[in-house]
Amino acid sequence: MTTLTALFGWFNYRSVRLPNTIGVMVISLAFSLALVVFGRFGNGIEEPMRQLLVAVDFDEVLLHGMLGALLFAGALHIDLGDLSEQKWVIGILATCGVLVSTVVVGGLTYVIFRMLSTELPFVYCLLFGALISPTDPIAVGAILRDVGLPKSLLIKISGESLFNDGIGVVVFVSVLELALQGHDVSASSIAGLFAIEVLGGIAYGAILGYAVYRMLKSVNNYQVEILLTLALVTGGYAVANRIGISGPLAMVVAGLLIGNQGRAFAMSDRTRARLDDFWELVDDFMNAVLFVLIGVEMLVVEFSVPALVAGLAAIPIVLAARWISVAIPITVMRRFRRFSPGAVRIFTWTGLRGAISVALALSLPPGPSRDPIITMTYIVVIFSIAVQGLTAGRVARYFARG
Repeated sequence: MTTLTALFGWFNYRSVRLPNTIGVMVISLAFSLALVVFGRFGNGIEEPMRQLLVAVDFDEVLLHGMLGALLFAGALHIDLGDLSEQKWVIGILATCGVLVSTVVVGGLTYVIFRMLSTELPFVYCLLFGALISPTDPIAVGAILRDVGLPKSLLIKISGESLFNDGIGVVVFVSVLELALQGHDVSASSIAGLFAIEVLGGIAYGAILGYAVYRMLKSVNNYQVEILLTLALVTGGYAVANRIGISGPLAMVVAGLLIGNQGRAFAMSDRTRARLDDFWELVDDFMNAVLFVLIGVEMLVVEFSVPALVAGLAAIPIVLAARWISVAIPITVMRRFRRFSPGAVRIFTWTGLRGAISVALALSLPPGPSRDPIITMTYIVVIFSIAVQGLTAGRVARYFARG
């Protein structure tokens, strides 16, 4: 995958000239389709790649491998003071927004499958709503980095995408438990699991971040300090998963502490520069690899006509749910605080779905409901990255002018 990522990145830079995140995914999608077409002629050219992808556990690679590093890297460069000013907006959008969107998408998806005379249990429709509702901080950060939005709006969007990712994973796990155990799971047990995952992840991230901050403050060697942050991400994320709290939220909180307190009081100028270079490289490399994986994973996805139709219908459903989930809280909060012109429309269109949604879909246990959900997820994610991603900057600039 690293070789393909490098080749696709080179080709995109030399010929296609799309933003790197979008370019490598579009090229990898074209590559996958080309393999499928050649395979129809009996060349068998796609079979080795298919076997390789079957051996790759996308869920394990992202959710238990790359995600912690990507979220930590994204949080490193967010100013904690700016984030604190917007904490209530970000908190409400990241929690209520995900919950509202999950219910809206789940309900409308159930209606679509009933209209198609195809069975998909309501709880699995909610699962699709849960995995497709959180916006992807990886994609959002890559697209909006150079758009030039007002600072307050950029902080709201970036902060929401960082935190609603962790919330979305928790909601997904809670609904999945309900789907697998049925009537044995009560609403109170789901609420308890949600509270433990979210509050535990935030508290654990704060403790872990402070502990590593104290260790950084006691040394003045950039190699050791970079290794400490790397250990925080790899070891800290593994422990979070082991004790049953939200690893994504823990990494966001730890990244904020290291990126602010650690950067200001525990690092020399040389260490700050080296640390930034290291995590920027990690961020760019993992982004590229993930979006190549999204593209070529299409080779192992089983598509059906009803699922394809439902996936196409899911595109406006997901956009409508995103609009509702941000319009309601922003309309209420406008009574108490100011929002930039066009905030609802900007939040809606820049709410990109990406690798995290795909990983959650692929993590579903085998069964008749799994393939339709994976198909719908792929269709929405491809539209989100290829269409919304290519136009998000222009749309955001247009509506930001009022």
